[in-house]
Amino acid sequence: MIRPMQTTDTPDVLALLNWMDDAPHREVFAPDARTADELHLECEDSTCLVDADDEGNVLGYCAVSPFRDGVVIEGPVSEGGHTAALLTRAVAHAEGLPVYAFCALDNVAVREALEVAGLTPMHTTDFYSAPLQRLTPAARAPDGHTISRQLPQAEYMALYRASEDGWAGRLDWAPEDYHAHFHRDDVRLIALMKEGRPVGFAELELNTEATRADLTYLAVHPAERGQGYGRTLLALAAAEADTHPALRTLRARAHDHARAARALYTRAGLTPCRSIVTYLKDSEEEA
Repeated sequence: MIRPMQTTDTPDVLALLNWMDDAPHREVFAPDARTADELHLECEDSTCLVDADDEGNVLGYCAVSPFRDGVVIEGPVSEGGHTAALLTRAVAHAEGLPVYAFCALDNVAVREALEVAGLTPMHTTDFYSAPLQRLTPAARAPDGHTISRQLPQAEYMALYRASEDGWAGRLDWAPEDYHAHFHRDDVRLIALMKEGRPVGFAELELNTEATRADLTYLAVHPAERGQGYGRTLLALAAAEADTHPALRTLRARAHDHARAARALYTRAGLTPCRSIVTYLKDSEEEA
């Protein structure tokens, strides 16, 4: 039976989330919560559904939360339940808005259920990882270049705009948004400067709990490519992360169409560690 999640379902849902954690091929976008209080807090802004048997045991969990121009599916996480039915019910809660979902490439069962529910795969994002000390030896600015750890918003946005259309979500940031982001304790910016102007930048988010730094963006101006700036920025980012004793690895990501980034990470010594497929169901109006 597919029904709204109840407080009494919390232990079963947490057990499902831990079951998902036990095997990489079960991974889906899901709550970070692993305690009852955290789960209740995350569910406040979501529509949470469960698949329960006649005895009330929860076999599956799924939630719908606001995301971008529509909603995102959290889950489904299901151990022997009615996955397709759970997803179909969740999609109905989108009320015609675009529906996004993220699932491990190897999670065949959930991928099939997503497609039954009307979602279409858009692209695959591959993640790469390496120990920081493998990357830091090349961490030096080329002759005639300097390193800056901050940029005026106009310069950042100009380079951001020129480097990658897929990053358009930041182009409408107000000054206060930009200021707030780069004053976060877990965010670092490393810009490579030539003659007083940025030729590229690397942006990090520090995840001390996971002992890693995530390379969230790496940008080189199109007119400056082919000079090794990408490899330099990657090494400089690793060196910045290595100043934090709790961090051990650097993780980067690239979509399946980003051949240059994928080649850069491989040449630098990063190795593939996970692949996530992005799914979308367009709004009913567009359909």
